[in-house]
Amino acid sequence: MVSAPCTVDLNKPLVFQVGHLGEAYNEWVHQPIVSKEGPRFFTNDFLEILTRTVWWVIPLVWLPVTSWLMSLSFRKGLTMVQEATVVIAGIIMWTLLEYTLHRFVFHAKTKSYWGNTLHYLLHGCHHKHPMDALRLVFPPAATAIIALPLWTVINILTTPSVAPALFGGLLLGYVMYDVTHYYLHHGKPSRGLTQNLKRYHLNHHFRIQAKGFGITSSFWDKIFGTVPSTKAAEKY
Repeated sequence: MVSAPCTVDLNKPLVFQVGHLGEAYNEWVHQPIVSKEGPRFFTNDFLEILTRTVWWVIPLVWLPVTSWLMSLSFRKGLTMVQEATVVIAGIIMWTLLEYTLHRFVFHAKTKSYWGNTLHYLLHGCHHKHPMDALRLVFPPAATAIIALPLWTVINILTTPSVAPALFGGLLLGYVMYDVTHYYLHHGKPSRGLTQNLKRYHLNHHFRIQAKGFGITSSFWDKIFGTVPSTKAAEKY
């Protein structure tokens, strides 16, 4: 007797359902539901609150940290020119990290119960409900967990004066990324760079999700050959 394929009840908390989709999860999660009403993740109200973050929390939390890191490098001996150079290097480092995480982690194909569940929490929920404004930016606690090993590696590989500015630049790049990402979904640019970025990113969501991994720029997509085709990138 062949068992019926698992289905997801959108009227119930989703997180502990999606794992049961198995190999069907990847197809399901890339069929977006365009609604400003976000789904419920958990039955528990406290866990549910932890999944929701308003966009302005990101600069509110991380820009003071970035400023402190930059001042620390200055106090440790970097000149203004040196610090500016290191911070720019950190921002460039972030753009590569942004691309790498998006392509190889956030778009990893999963089929196990916990693999599907973790993927849905990290990024799958965003593709399933791309207009959910409260699950578009990364919660600060989750960012801190990811940032800690990066800070450790930078400390090991660089000098005490360079490390804070470099990490500060990387963190500044992240803030720019997350607020840009929010704007590309909920802003209404009429022309220029932001309009092109919005078109490029929404193309990734609604047309060709296996390419177009850059958010703040298409630079690394061009380097690694993941720019969507011209036809897929037409204005819509």
